[in-house]
Amino acid sequence: MDARLRALCDLSVAHARGGAGRHEYDGRVQDLSPDGVRAGLAALGGGTAPTGAPLDDPHDEAHLAAFEDHARVVLGELELHRRDPRMHINNLELSVYDKEYAPAGERAEARARHLASWPDAVDMAVAALDRVPAPVARALLPSARGHAAAVRPEDGESGRRGLAALARFVAHLEAASRDGDPDPALGGPALSRLMGSSEAMEVDLGALAERADAERNRLRELMAQACRAYDPDRGPADLLPELLADHADADGVVAEARASTAEVVGFCRERRLAPYLDGVCEVGPAPASMRWAVAMMSWNAPGEVDAPSWYFVTPPEPDWPADEAEEWLTLFSRTTLPAITAHEVAPGHFAHARALRRVSSDVRRVLYSSAFAEGWAHYAEELLVEEGFRADDPRYTIGMCLEALVRVTRLASAIGLHTGTMDVAESTRRFMADAHLARAGAVGEARRGTFDATYGCYTWGKLAIYDLRERARKTWNEDFSLERFHRALLDLGSPPLGLIDAAIERG
Repeated sequence: MDARLRALCDLSVAHARGGAGRHEYDGRVQDLSPDGVRAGLAALGGGTAPTGAPLDDPHDEAHLAAFEDHARVVLGELELHRRDPRMHINNLELSVYDKEYAPAGERAEARARHLASWPDAVDMAVAALDRVPAPVARALLPSARGHAAAVRPEDGESGRRGLAALARFVAHLEAASRDGDPDPALGGPALSRLMGSSEAMEVDLGALAERADAERNRLRELMAQACRAYDPDRGPADLLPELLADHADADGVVAEARASTAEVVGFCRERRLAPYLDGVCEVGPAPASMRWAVAMMSWNAPGEVDAPSWYFVTPPEPDWPADEAEEWLTLFSRTTLPAITAHEVAPGHFAHARALRRVSSDVRRVLYSSAFAEGWAHYAEELLVEEGFRADDPRYTIGMCLEALVRVTRLASAIGLHTGTMDVAESTRRFMADAHLARAGAVGEARRGTFDATYGCYTWGKLAIYDLRERARKTWNEDFSLERFHRALLDLGSPPLGLIDAAIERG
Protein backbone atom coordinates (compact mmCIF):
# COMPACT_ATOMS: atom_id res chain seq x y z
CA MET A 1 0.00 0.00 0.00
CA ASP A 2 0.86 3.66 -0.34
CA ALA A 3 2.78 4.86 2.75
CA ARG A 4 0.02 7.28 3.74
CA LEU A 5 -2.63 4.59 3.50
CA ARG A 6 -0.45 2.19 5.47
CA ALA A 7 -0.07 4.77 8.24
CA LEU A 8 -3.87 5.07 8.47
CA CYS A 9 -4.30 1.29 8.59
CA ASP A 10 -1.74 1.14 11.39
CA LEU A 11 -4.05 3.48 13.33
CA SER A 12 -7.13 1.33 12.62
CA VAL A 13 -5.91 -2.25 12.73
CA ALA A 14 -9.23 -3.90 13.61
CA HIS A 15 -10.98 -2.30 10.62
CA ALA A 16 -8.10 -2.92 8.23
CA ARG A 17 -8.08 -6.59 9.15
CA GLY A 18 -11.82 -7.28 9.42
CA GLY A 19 -13.59 -4.69 7.27
CA ALA A 20 -11.07 -4.24 4.48
CA GLY A 21 -9.59 -7.75 4.57
CA ARG A 22 -5.96 -6.69 4.98
CA HIS A 23 -4.83 -9.89 6.63
CA GLU A 24 -1.22 -8.87 6.94
CA TYR A 25 -2.58 -7.48 10.23
CA ASP A 26 -3.69 -10.93 11.42
CA GLY A 27 -2.48 -11.91 14.86
CA ARG A 28 -1.67 -8.33 15.83
CA VAL A 29 -3.13 -5.92 18.33
CA GLN A 30 -2.88 -2.20 17.80
CA ASP A 31 -0.70 -0.13 20.12
CA LEU A 32 -3.33 2.10 21.68
CA SER A 33 -1.15 3.18 24.58
CA PRO A 34 -0.55 6.94 24.85
CA ASP A 35 2.94 6.52 23.41
CA GLY A 36 1.72 4.21 20.66
CA VAL A 37 -0.97 6.65 19.55
CA ARG A 38 1.50 9.53 19.49
CA ALA A 39 3.84 7.47 17.31
CA GLY A 40 1.01 6.55 14.97
CA LEU A 41 -0.04 10.16 14.57
CA ALA A 42 3.56 11.16 13.90
CA ALA A 43 3.57 8.75 10.96
CA LEU A 44 0.75 10.84 9.47
CA GLY A 45 3.02 13.86 9.63
CA GLY A 46 2.33 14.88 13.20
CA GLY A 47 -0.61 17.06 12.22
CA THR A 48 1.31 19.07 9.62
CA ALA A 49 2.04 17.78 6.11
CA PRO A 50 1.23 14.11 5.47
CA THR A 51 4.07 11.79 4.58
CA GLY A 52 4.15 10.64 0.99
CA ALA A 53 3.26 12.34 -2.27
CA PRO A 54 -0.27 13.42 -3.25
CA LEU A 55 -2.22 10.77 -5.12
CA ASP A 56 -2.73 11.12 -8.86
CA ASP A 57 -6.53 10.86 -8.65
CA PRO A 58 -7.97 14.08 -7.11
CA HIS A 59 -10.97 12.25 -5.63
CA ASP A 60 -8.80 9.59 -4.01
CA GLU A 61 -6.48 12.30 -2.68
CA ALA A 62 -9.43 14.12 -1.08
CA HIS A 63 -10.76 10.82 0.30
CA LEU A 64 -7.39 9.94 1.84
CA ALA A 65 -6.83 13.45 3.21
CA ALA A 66 -10.23 13.39 4.92
CA PHE A 67 -9.35 10.20 6.76
CA GLU A 68 -5.97 11.62 7.77
CA ASP A 69 -7.74 14.66 9.18
CA HIS A 70 -10.26 12.45 10.97
CA ALA A 71 -7.52 10.35 12.57
CA ARG A 72 -5.91 13.51 13.92
CA VAL A 73 -9.25 14.68 15.30
CA VAL A 74 -10.16 11.35 16.92
CA LEU A 75 -6.78 10.51 18.41
CA GLY A 76 -5.10 13.91 18.60
CA GLU A 77 -7.62 16.69 19.24
CA LEU A 78 -10.30 14.67 21.06
CA GLU A 79 -8.09 11.82 22.32
CA LEU A 80 -10.99 9.40 22.18
CA HIS A 81 -8.71 6.47 22.92
CA ARG A 82 -8.68 7.87 26.46
CA ARG A 83 -12.49 7.98 26.88
CA ASP A 84 -13.97 5.41 24.46
CA PRO A 85 -13.41 1.77 25.47
CA ARG A 86 -14.73 0.53 22.12
CA MET A 87 -11.35 1.02 20.45
CA HIS A 88 -9.79 -1.25 23.05
CA ILE A 89 -12.67 -3.73 23.00
CA ASN A 90 -12.31 -4.02 19.21
CA ASN A 91 -8.59 -4.59 19.70
CA LEU A 92 -9.44 -7.92 21.37
CA GLU A 93 -11.89 -9.15 18.69
CA LEU A 94 -11.20 -12.71 17.53
CA SER A 95 -14.30 -13.41 15.42
CA VAL A 96 -12.57 -12.25 12.23
CA TYR A 97 -10.64 -15.54 12.18
CA ASP A 98 -13.92 -17.44 11.74
CA LYS A 99 -14.22 -16.02 8.21
CA GLU A 100 -13.18 -18.37 5.40
CA TYR A 101 -10.53 -16.13 3.84
CA ALA A 102 -7.63 -18.57 4.28
CA PRO A 103 -7.02 -22.22 5.22
CA ALA A 104 -8.29 -23.12 8.68
CA GLY A 105 -4.84 -23.87 10.07
CA GLU A 106 -3.47 -20.50 8.98
CA ARG A 107 -6.40 -18.68 10.58
CA ALA A 108 -6.08 -20.73 13.77
CA GLU A 109 -2.40 -19.82 14.09
CA ALA A 110 -3.19 -16.12 13.62
CA ARG A 111 -5.98 -16.33 16.19
CA ALA A 112 -3.60 -17.94 18.69
CA ARG A 113 -1.07 -15.12 18.23
CA HIS A 114 -3.81 -12.54 18.68
CA LEU A 115 -5.13 -14.18 21.85
CA ALA A 116 -1.60 -14.38 23.23
CA SER A 117 -1.40 -10.59 22.80
CA TRP A 118 -4.48 -9.87 24.93
CA PRO A 119 -2.39 -9.07 28.04
CA ASP A 120 -0.46 -6.46 26.05
CA ALA A 121 -3.67 -4.98 24.64
CA VAL A 122 -5.15 -4.73 28.15
CA ASP A 123 -2.00 -3.09 29.49
CA MET A 124 -2.38 -0.46 26.76
CA ALA A 125 -6.08 -0.03 27.51
CA VAL A 126 -5.56 0.46 31.23
CA ALA A 127 -2.78 2.97 30.55
CA ALA A 128 -4.89 4.94 28.05
CA LEU A 129 -8.42 4.90 29.45
CA ASP A 130 -8.23 7.63 32.09
CA ARG A 131 -11.19 9.75 30.93
CA VAL A 132 -14.03 7.24 30.59
CA PRO A 133 -17.35 8.82 31.66
CA ALA A 134 -19.29 6.67 34.09
CA PRO A 135 -22.34 6.22 31.79
CA VAL A 136 -20.04 5.13 28.95
CA ALA A 137 -18.29 2.56 31.14
CA ARG A 138 -21.62 1.16 32.36
CA ALA A 139 -22.98 0.91 28.83
CA LEU A 140 -19.92 -0.93 27.49
CA LEU A 141 -19.22 -3.32 30.35
CA PRO A 142 -21.41 -6.08 28.85
CA SER A 143 -19.52 -5.85 25.56
CA ALA A 144 -16.16 -6.10 27.33
CA ARG A 145 -17.28 -9.03 29.47
CA GLY A 146 -18.68 -10.75 26.38
CA HIS A 147 -15.18 -11.34 25.00
CA ALA A 148 -14.77 -14.13 27.54
CA ALA A 149 -17.03 -16.26 25.32
CA ALA A 150 -14.39 -16.12 22.56
CA VAL A 151 -11.88 -18.07 24.66
CA ARG A 152 -12.09 -21.84 24.17
CA PRO A 153 -11.06 -24.69 26.48
CA GLU A 154 -8.45 -25.80 23.94
CA ASP A 155 -6.73 -22.40 24.22
CA GLY A 156 -5.05 -23.71 27.38
CA GLU A 157 -2.60 -21.48 29.22
CA SER A 158 -2.85 -18.74 26.58
CA GLY A 159 -6.59 -18.66 27.15
CA ARG A 160 -6.18 -18.49 30.92
CA ARG A 161 -3.76 -15.58 30.60
CA GLY A 162 -6.12 -13.90 28.19
CA LEU A 163 -9.08 -14.27 30.56
CA ALA A 164 -7.01 -12.92 33.44
CA ALA A 165 -6.12 -9.90 31.31
CA LEU A 166 -9.75 -9.45 30.32
CA ALA A 167 -10.70 -9.48 34.01
CA ARG A 168 -8.27 -6.61 34.60
CA PHE A 169 -9.85 -4.68 31.73
CA VAL A 170 -13.34 -5.28 33.10
CA ALA A 171 -12.22 -4.19 36.58
CA HIS A 172 -10.84 -0.96 35.09
CA LEU A 173 -14.19 -0.23 33.44
CA GLU A 174 -16.06 -1.13 36.61
CA ALA A 175 -13.99 1.46 38.47
CA ALA A 176 -14.77 4.04 35.78
CA SER A 177 -18.47 3.17 36.04
CA ARG A 178 -18.32 4.15 39.72
CA ASP A 179 -15.86 7.04 39.66
CA GLY A 180 -15.94 8.47 36.14
CA ASP A 181 -17.42 11.79 35.06
CA PRO A 182 -21.23 11.50 35.26
CA ASP A 183 -21.60 13.70 32.15
CA PRO A 184 -20.88 11.81 28.90
CA ALA A 185 -21.34 14.81 26.57
CA LEU A 186 -18.56 15.60 24.11
CA GLY A 187 -19.87 19.13 23.61
CA GLY A 188 -21.26 20.63 20.44
CA PRO A 189 -17.99 21.83 18.88
CA ALA A 190 -16.31 18.46 19.47
CA LEU A 191 -19.27 16.56 18.01
CA SER A 192 -19.36 18.81 14.96
CA ARG A 193 -15.62 18.34 14.43
CA LEU A 194 -15.87 14.57 14.92
CA MET A 195 -18.69 14.20 12.41
CA GLY A 196 -17.39 16.66 9.86
CA SER A 197 -13.78 15.50 9.76
CA SER A 198 -14.70 11.98 8.64
CA GLU A 199 -17.03 13.32 5.93
CA ALA A 200 -14.88 16.15 4.49
CA MET A 201 -17.49 18.79 5.27
CA GLU A 202 -18.61 21.32 7.84
CA VAL A 203 -21.50 20.18 10.05
CA ASP A 204 -24.22 22.52 11.30
CA LEU A 205 -25.70 20.53 14.18
CA GLY A 206 -28.73 22.80 14.52
CA ALA A 207 -29.67 22.43 10.86
CA LEU A 208 -29.07 18.67 11.04
CA ALA A 209 -31.34 18.37 14.09
CA GLU A 210 -34.09 20.25 12.22
CA ARG A 211 -33.66 17.92 9.25
CA ALA A 212 -33.98 14.94 11.58
CA ASP A 213 -37.26 16.24 12.99
CA ALA A 214 -38.63 16.82 9.49
CA GLU A 215 -37.64 13.28 8.48
CA ARG A 216 -39.29 11.87 11.60
CA ASN A 217 -42.53 13.65 10.67
CA ARG A 218 -42.39 12.33 7.10
CA LEU A 219 -41.85 8.77 8.33
CA ARG A 220 -44.68 9.03 10.84
CA GLU A 221 -47.09 10.00 8.09
CA LEU A 222 -45.83 7.29 5.74
CA MET A 223 -46.30 4.67 8.44
CA ALA A 224 -49.77 5.95 9.31
CA GLN A 225 -50.75 5.63 5.65
CA ALA A 226 -49.41 2.08 5.51
CA CYS A 227 -51.25 1.15 8.70
CA ARG A 228 -54.50 2.49 7.25
CA ALA A 229 -53.90 0.43 4.10
CA TYR A 230 -53.42 -2.67 6.25
CA ASP A 231 -56.40 -1.99 8.54
CA PRO A 232 -58.46 1.19 8.00
CA ASP A 233 -59.96 0.95 11.48
CA ARG A 234 -56.76 0.81 13.53
CA GLY A 235 -53.86 3.20 14.04
CA PRO A 236 -50.19 2.43 14.68
CA ALA A 237 -50.46 2.33 18.48
CA ASP A 238 -53.14 -0.35 18.29
CA LEU A 239 -51.81 -2.28 15.32
CA LEU A 240 -48.05 -2.47 15.93
CA PRO A 241 -48.04 -4.80 18.97
CA GLU A 242 -50.05 -7.35 17.00
CA LEU A 243 -47.78 -7.11 13.95
CA LEU A 244 -44.59 -7.41 16.01
CA ALA A 245 -45.96 -10.46 17.80
CA ASP A 246 -46.22 -12.29 14.45
CA HIS A 247 -42.83 -13.97 14.16
CA ALA A 248 -41.17 -17.33 13.86
CA ASP A 249 -40.06 -19.16 16.97
CA ALA A 250 -36.38 -19.25 17.92
CA ASP A 251 -35.74 -22.29 15.75
CA GLY A 252 -37.39 -20.70 12.71
CA VAL A 253 -35.69 -17.27 12.65
CA VAL A 254 -32.73 -18.38 10.52
CA ALA A 255 -34.97 -20.12 7.99
CA GLU A 256 -37.14 -17.02 7.58
CA ALA A 257 -34.05 -14.83 7.21
CA ARG A 258 -32.75 -17.21 4.54
CA ALA A 259 -36.05 -17.04 2.62
CA SER A 260 -36.10 -13.24 2.94
CA THR A 261 -32.55 -13.10 1.57
CA ALA A 262 -33.47 -15.05 -1.54
CA GLU A 263 -36.48 -12.79 -2.06
CA VAL A 264 -34.65 -9.45 -1.83
CA VAL A 265 -31.69 -10.64 -3.92
CA GLY A 266 -34.06 -11.87 -6.65
CA PHE A 267 -36.03 -8.62 -6.62
CA CYS A 268 -32.88 -6.46 -6.82
CA ARG A 269 -31.46 -8.51 -9.67
CA GLU A 270 -34.70 -8.20 -11.61
CA ARG A 271 -34.88 -4.42 -11.09
CA ARG A 272 -31.09 -3.91 -11.48
CA LEU A 273 -30.92 -1.97 -8.24
CA ALA A 274 -27.30 -2.84 -7.45
CA PRO A 275 -24.43 -3.07 -9.93
CA TYR A 276 -23.14 -6.39 -8.56
CA LEU A 277 -25.12 -9.16 -6.90
CA ASP A 278 -22.82 -12.08 -7.58
CA GLY A 279 -21.05 -14.13 -4.93
CA VAL A 280 -22.59 -16.14 -2.13
CA CYS A 281 -24.46 -14.79 0.87
CA GLU A 282 -24.90 -17.46 3.51
CA VAL A 283 -27.38 -17.04 6.36
CA GLY A 284 -26.88 -18.44 9.84
CA PRO A 285 -26.89 -17.79 13.58
CA ALA A 286 -24.27 -15.35 14.80
CA PRO A 287 -21.13 -16.76 16.44
CA ALA A 288 -21.03 -16.44 20.24
CA SER A 289 -18.67 -13.47 20.08
CA MET A 290 -21.06 -11.52 17.83
CA ARG A 291 -24.39 -12.14 19.55
CA TRP A 292 -24.60 -8.61 20.91
CA ALA A 293 -26.35 -7.53 17.69
CA VAL A 294 -29.75 -8.50 16.32
CA ALA A 295 -28.37 -8.99 12.81
CA MET A 296 -25.22 -8.08 10.91
CA MET A 297 -23.36 -8.61 7.66
CA SER A 298 -19.91 -10.18 7.84
CA TRP A 299 -18.91 -9.46 4.29
CA ASN A 300 -16.30 -10.95 2.01
CA ALA A 301 -13.89 -8.04 2.19
CA PRO A 302 -12.12 -6.47 -0.80
CA GLY A 303 -8.70 -7.67 0.30
CA GLU A 304 -9.77 -11.31 0.60
CA VAL A 305 -10.07 -14.12 -1.91
CA ASP A 306 -13.62 -14.61 -3.12
CA ALA A 307 -15.53 -16.46 -0.40
CA PRO A 308 -19.04 -16.43 1.09
CA SER A 309 -20.33 -13.44 3.01
CA TRP A 310 -22.45 -14.19 6.06
CA TYR A 311 -25.74 -12.61 7.08
CA PHE A 312 -25.83 -13.37 10.80
CA VAL A 313 -29.01 -13.25 12.86
CA THR A 314 -29.18 -13.79 16.60
CA PRO A 315 -32.11 -15.83 17.94
CA PRO A 316 -32.67 -15.74 21.71
CA GLU A 317 -30.59 -18.10 23.81
CA PRO A 318 -32.34 -21.30 24.99
CA ASP A 319 -31.90 -20.39 28.66
CA TRP A 320 -33.48 -16.93 28.43
CA PRO A 321 -36.69 -16.30 30.42
CA ALA A 322 -39.76 -16.68 28.22
CA ASP A 323 -40.72 -13.01 28.40
CA GLU A 324 -37.22 -11.85 27.39
CA ALA A 325 -37.10 -14.34 24.53
CA GLU A 326 -40.49 -13.18 23.27
CA GLU A 327 -39.48 -9.52 23.37
CA TRP A 328 -36.28 -10.34 21.45
CA LEU A 329 -38.18 -12.31 18.82
CA THR A 330 -40.40 -9.32 18.04
CA LEU A 331 -37.29 -7.82 16.43
CA PHE A 332 -37.58 -10.58 13.80
CA SER A 333 -41.29 -10.09 13.16
CA ARG A 334 -42.66 -10.72 9.69
CA THR A 335 -43.19 -6.96 9.53
CA THR A 336 -39.60 -5.95 10.33
CA LEU A 337 -37.37 -8.83 9.17
CA PRO A 338 -37.70 -8.06 5.42
CA ALA A 339 -36.45 -4.48 5.94
CA ILE A 340 -33.58 -5.76 8.10
CA THR A 341 -32.67 -8.14 5.28
CA ALA A 342 -32.80 -5.37 2.68
CA HIS A 343 -30.40 -3.38 4.86
CA GLU A 344 -27.96 -6.21 5.53
CA VAL A 345 -28.11 -8.01 2.18
CA ALA A 346 -29.61 -6.38 -0.90
CA PRO A 347 -29.44 -3.74 -2.02
CA GLY A 348 -27.65 -2.98 1.28
CA HIS A 349 -24.37 -4.16 2.78
CA PHE A 350 -23.86 -7.40 0.84
CA ALA A 351 -24.43 -5.64 -2.50
CA HIS A 352 -22.15 -2.80 -1.37
CA ALA A 353 -19.42 -5.29 -0.48
CA ARG A 354 -19.58 -6.87 -3.92
CA ALA A 355 -19.09 -3.39 -5.43
CA LEU A 356 -16.18 -2.62 -3.10
CA ARG A 357 -14.34 -5.61 -4.56
CA ARG A 358 -14.45 -3.87 -7.99
CA VAL A 359 -13.36 -0.35 -7.09
CA SER A 360 -10.26 0.93 -8.76
CA SER A 361 -7.98 2.04 -5.93
CA ASP A 362 -6.67 0.89 -2.57
CA VAL A 363 -8.02 4.05 -0.94
CA ARG A 364 -11.58 3.15 -1.92
CA ARG A 365 -11.08 -0.51 -1.00
CA VAL A 366 -9.78 0.25 2.49
CA LEU A 367 -11.19 3.56 3.83
CA TYR A 368 -14.93 3.49 4.52
CA SER A 369 -17.15 6.33 5.62
CA SER A 370 -19.60 4.86 8.15
CA ALA A 371 -22.14 7.53 7.25
CA PHE A 372 -22.00 6.43 3.62
CA ALA A 373 -21.96 2.67 4.29
CA GLU A 374 -24.83 2.78 6.77
CA GLY A 375 -26.59 5.50 4.83
CA TRP A 376 -26.51 3.37 1.68
CA ALA A 377 -27.93 0.35 3.49
CA HIS A 378 -30.62 2.51 5.09
CA TYR A 379 -31.44 4.12 1.73
CA ALA A 380 -31.79 0.56 0.38
CA GLU A 381 -34.69 -0.19 2.73
CA GLU A 382 -36.93 2.58 1.39
CA LEU A 383 -35.68 2.10 -2.16
CA LEU A 384 -37.54 -1.22 -2.16
CA VAL A 385 -40.76 0.60 -1.21
CA GLU A 386 -40.26 3.00 -4.10
CA GLU A 387 -39.68 0.11 -6.50
CA GLY A 388 -42.79 -1.82 -5.46
CA PHE A 389 -41.35 -4.59 -3.32
CA ARG A 390 -44.27 -6.43 -1.72
CA ALA A 391 -46.52 -3.69 -3.03
CA ASP A 392 -49.63 -5.64 -2.03
CA ASP A 393 -48.49 -6.05 1.59
CA PRO A 394 -48.29 -2.79 3.59
CA ARG A 395 -46.35 -4.58 6.33
CA TYR A 396 -43.08 -4.04 4.48
CA THR A 397 -43.56 -0.26 4.50
CA ILE A 398 -44.62 -0.37 8.16
CA GLY A 399 -41.51 -2.34 9.07
CA MET A 400 -39.27 -0.07 7.02
CA CYS A 401 -40.71 2.96 8.81
CA LEU A 402 -40.21 1.37 12.23
CA GLU A 403 -36.54 0.75 11.45
CA ALA A 404 -36.16 4.26 10.05
CA LEU A 405 -37.79 5.89 13.07
CA VAL A 406 -35.23 4.25 15.34
CA ARG A 407 -32.41 5.56 13.12
CA VAL A 408 -33.71 9.12 12.92
CA THR A 409 -34.25 9.20 16.68
CA ARG A 410 -30.62 8.14 17.07
CA LEU A 411 -29.58 11.21 15.10
CA ALA A 412 -31.71 13.53 17.22
CA SER A 413 -30.53 11.88 20.43
CA ALA A 414 -26.84 11.95 19.54
CA ILE A 415 -27.02 15.67 18.89
CA GLY A 416 -29.07 16.28 22.02
CA LEU A 417 -26.97 14.13 24.34
CA HIS A 418 -23.65 15.58 23.23
CA THR A 419 -24.70 19.22 23.05
CA GLY A 420 -26.34 19.04 26.47
CA THR A 421 -29.92 19.71 25.32
CA MET A 422 -31.04 16.19 26.17
CA ASP A 423 -30.23 13.68 28.93
CA VAL A 424 -30.57 9.89 28.91
CA ALA A 425 -34.07 10.07 30.39
CA GLU A 426 -35.28 12.45 27.68
CA SER A 427 -33.60 10.35 24.99
CA THR A 428 -35.38 7.29 26.36
CA ARG A 429 -38.71 9.07 26.15
CA ARG A 430 -37.96 10.09 22.55
CA PHE A 431 -37.27 6.50 21.53
CA MET A 432 -40.49 5.33 23.15
CA ALA A 433 -42.63 8.10 21.65
CA ASP A 434 -41.04 8.53 18.21
CA ALA A 435 -39.71 5.02 17.46
CA HIS A 436 -42.38 2.95 19.26
CA LEU A 437 -39.79 1.09 21.33
CA ALA A 438 -40.60 -0.63 24.60
CA ARG A 439 -38.88 0.91 27.61
CA ALA A 440 -36.08 -1.68 27.77
CA GLY A 441 -35.18 -1.15 24.12
CA ALA A 442 -35.47 2.62 24.45
CA VAL A 443 -33.13 2.67 27.45
CA GLY A 444 -30.60 0.60 25.51
CA GLU A 445 -30.72 2.99 22.56
CA ALA A 446 -30.36 6.04 24.80
CA ARG A 447 -27.41 4.53 26.62
CA ARG A 448 -25.75 3.70 23.33
CA GLY A 449 -25.89 7.37 22.46
CA THR A 450 -23.66 8.19 25.44
CA PHE A 451 -20.68 6.42 23.86
CA ASP A 452 -21.58 6.21 20.16
CA ALA A 453 -21.82 9.89 19.33
CA THR A 454 -22.08 9.25 15.59
CA TYR A 455 -24.80 6.57 15.68
CA GLY A 456 -27.07 8.96 13.82
CA CYS A 457 -25.00 8.32 10.69
CA TYR A 458 -27.67 6.05 9.15
CA THR A 459 -30.18 8.83 8.61
CA TRP A 460 -27.52 11.43 7.84
CA GLY A 461 -26.05 9.26 5.10
CA LYS A 462 -29.45 8.30 3.70
CA LEU A 463 -30.55 11.91 3.40
CA ALA A 464 -27.27 12.84 1.69
CA ILE A 465 -27.81 10.09 -0.88
CA TYR A 466 -31.38 11.23 -1.54
CA ASP A 467 -30.15 14.81 -2.00
CA LEU A 468 -27.47 13.61 -4.42
CA ARG A 469 -30.00 11.56 -6.36
CA GLU A 470 -32.11 14.65 -6.96
CA ARG A 471 -29.05 16.57 -8.16
CA ALA A 472 -28.22 13.69 -10.51
CA ARG A 473 -31.76 13.73 -11.93
CA LYS A 474 -31.46 17.43 -12.72
CA THR A 475 -27.95 17.11 -14.15
CA TRP A 476 -28.46 13.99 -16.26
CA ASN A 477 -32.08 14.77 -17.23
CA GLU A 478 -33.44 12.05 -19.52
CA ASP A 479 -30.21 10.07 -19.15
CA PHE A 480 -30.87 9.48 -15.45
CA SER A 481 -31.64 5.96 -14.24
CA LEU A 482 -31.31 4.30 -10.88
CA GLU A 483 -28.96 1.74 -12.40
CA ARG A 484 -26.63 4.48 -13.65
CA PHE A 485 -26.84 6.44 -10.40
CA HIS A 486 -26.17 3.47 -8.14
CA ARG A 487 -23.26 2.25 -10.24
CA ALA A 488 -21.65 5.71 -10.29
CA LEU A 489 -22.13 6.08 -6.55
CA LEU A 490 -20.75 2.67 -5.56
CA ASP A 491 -17.82 3.10 -7.94
CA LEU A 492 -16.60 5.60 -5.33
CA GLY A 493 -16.38 2.85 -2.71
CA SER A 494 -17.64 4.22 0.60
CA PRO A 495 -16.68 7.88 0.23
CA PRO A 496 -16.98 10.75 2.72
CA LEU A 497 -20.35 12.43 2.28
CA GLY A 498 -18.68 15.69 1.32
CA LEU A 499 -17.16 14.02 -1.75
CA ILE A 500 -20.13 12.11 -3.17
CA ASP A 501 -20.87 14.70 -5.86
CA ALA A 502 -18.04 13.05 -7.77
CA ALA A 503 -20.60 10.37 -8.67
CA ILE A 504 -22.41 12.91 -10.85
CA GLU A 505 -19.23 14.29 -12.37
CA ARG A 506 -17.79 10.86 -13.17
CA GLY A 507 -20.96 8.88 -13.78
